[in-house]
Amino acid sequence: MGEDRGVTQKSKDFSKWYTDVILRCELADYGPVKGTMVIRPYGYAVWENIQKIADKMFKETGHVNAYFPMFIPESFMKKETEHVEGFAPECAVVTHGGGKELEEPLYVRPTSETIIWAMYKKWIKSYRDLPILINQWANVVRWEMRTRLFLRTTEFLWQEGHTAHATYEEAEEEARRMIEIYRKLLENYLAIPVIVGKKTEAEKFAGAVHTYTVEAMMGDRKALQAGTSHNLGQNFAKAFDVKFLNRENELEYVYATSWGVSTRLIGAVIMVHGDDKGLVLPPEVAPYQVVIVPIWKSEDEKIKINEYVRNISEKLNAAGIRFYYDDREQETPGWKFNEWEMRGVPLRLEIGPREVASNSVMFARRDVPGKETGSVENVVGLVKEKLTVIQQNLFKKALKFREENTYRVSSYDELNEAMERGGFAIGYWAGTLEDERKIQEETKATIRCIPFEQEGEGKCILTGKKTSTLVVFAKSY
Repeated sequence: MGEDRGVTQKSKDFSKWYTDVILRCELADYGPVKGTMVIRPYGYAVWENIQKIADKMFKETGHVNAYFPMFIPESFMKKETEHVEGFAPECAVVTHGGGKELEEPLYVRPTSETIIWAMYKKWIKSYRDLPILINQWANVVRWEMRTRLFLRTTEFLWQEGHTAHATYEEAEEEARRMIEIYRKLLENYLAIPVIVGKKTEAEKFAGAVHTYTVEAMMGDRKALQAGTSHNLGQNFAKAFDVKFLNRENELEYVYATSWGVSTRLIGAVIMVHGDDKGLVLPPEVAPYQVVIVPIWKSEDEKIKINEYVRNISEKLNAAGIRFYYDDREQETPGWKFNEWEMRGVPLRLEIGPREVASNSVMFARRDVPGKETGSVENVVGLVKEKLTVIQQNLFKKALKFREENTYRVSSYDELNEAMERGGFAIGYWAGTLEDERKIQEETKATIRCIPFEQEGEGKCILTGKKTSTLVVFAKSY
């Protein structure tokens, strides 16, 4: 069925399947400027749900939202050399405005550390002004050469937290708190299991002391960096000369963090849960958690079914369940079943004359085949119960897939074999930056992270040195 409806089979061509799903389900489309995308209402509704969940968690941990300009003076970008070198190839630069050449070129923000720290210099004078816990929901521009909808586009939406602290310990605690929030966001709401850990020196954010990451396995066994949190130490404070009077009345540089997730999370949801029939959405973030499809043959049946559904709709509405009643007359019930299956709606309710006569509802879950009947009296309870089970099942399925495609490796040959198969390879590591580069050149894999959960001691898979550091290798997006 997948191919008939214009979706390539996942197993035949994963990349084409991914793009087909996005276009066919109307999540996004290609923008007129190369590398840009238009997020369509159905895709944007998924983003809004992710946004609401994340925003609530940020606010619960004391963060507030603000907005900063998207134009950054070139001189700001050049103040933190490591940072600008990390972003230079991806930057879009404005040289003209108002019909004239600008005195100083302006960078369209690839990320906002520099402009935010220029403002923090104005706002921070004493330890009493700290901490500052600001988050921004915004768009950023990175001039990518090889783009893919949601995963890597020239412009994308994200949130970026930027915090200022009086001590290194506070900044470190903040960076770790935020990576834990991202773990919860992915595992509890997107039903995506992640490995939480620290990036190596080669893979960390430009200008950071430490970068923490949540790494997820996609349906093609590649890794996706799904969210990062950075302890920036005093690097940006030194670049922008942001000092404060500490409790001992001495001037000291401020400590900083930054952290973010983006619309790439929608790409993750598609690639982790989708199947040959299309999209599969976790109930927590699905625009519609339930679709109701009526089945009638006569005007009389239609009147009765509409009345029956009105009663169900009121109950679902009161319970805060997101649903859609698909009473379009130009499409057949069968067409609608396929359409909503393609669009990944977690639960379908079918209502025909039989259901009306027996005071029942027919349920069809998106994550498993088959149908079952339940009483209309208990429709809200049944719907809630099924949505919970679907959410849990999607996580279990994804976790099983990751476990089946994760290998322990104890030599470079074993790593090579694992990377040819695809998946995650976990092994001991005591190599240098050059060793990491050699592995990347030869296997196309990178060290995704040093997981927080470590165990025992072993020999480095490349150098043979004794070490207690386990790392995760994978090919990635």
